Amino acid sequence: MSENLRWELIKEEHMTQDAWIDFRRNIYRLPDGSEIGPVYNFSKHSFVIIVATDSEGRYICVKQYRHGIDKITTEFPAGGIEFKDNSDVPYITAENTIATEEEALAAAKRELSEETGYVSENFIHLMTTPANATLASNNVHIYAATDCVKKEKQHLDDTEFLNVELLTESELKERIFGGDFLQSQHVLAWYLFKDLVKRQ
Repeated sequence: MSENLRWELIKEEHMTQDAWIDFRRNIYRLPDGSEIGPVYNFSKHSFVIIVATDSEGRYICVKQYRHGIDKITTEFPAGGIEFKDNSDVPYITAENTIATEEEALAAAKRELSEETGYVSENFIHLMTTPANATLASNNVHIYAATDCVKKEKQHLDDTEFLNVELLTESELKERIFGGDFLQSQHVLAWYLFKDLVKRQ
C-alpha cells in the first residue's frame, strides 16, 4: 500500500548543475492526481563523518567556519566523497554521488589523515543514511576510528582552514549542549559512537 503514497515526477528543470551541486526545480503529481510545484531538491557529494578518538579516549575534533550559519563550529573530521573518478560526466547527478562503502571508507581514512594528521587501524562503520531525505539525494557515511595516532602534519585543501582540538567526553558534551558543536549529523554520530562503540 505504500506505493499509493509515491509522487510522480512530471517535469524536472536543472537550475544549476556543476561539479558541486545539481539544484532542481520539479513538478510532481500527487497520489490524488493533483500537481504540486515548484518543489526544489538537490544532489551534492555524499560525505563521511569520522568520530575519532586517541588512545586516551579524547575526541579528535576540528574547528572551522561554516558559511551557512556564519559561525565557527567545532565538529568531527568529515569530507566529501569524490564522484569524478567513477563518472562519465564532469558534473553532479543524483546517481553519481551515491558511493559504495568501500569508497566511503577510503574517504574516511583520507579525510581523517588530511584534516588532523591522525591515522587509525580501527575503523568501524556506524551508519549510512540519507543526509537530508526531504531535500537531497546524497548520503552521509558515519565511521568510528579508535586508538588514533598522530603520524603526520595536516594536508589541507587550498580552501580549508581548520584547527585540531582534543576534547574529553565532558568537554564535548559542553560543546554539544549549548556550545559551538552545531552540526546535527555530527551530534547523531556521537550518539551512535556512544551506543555502538563505547558500550562494547
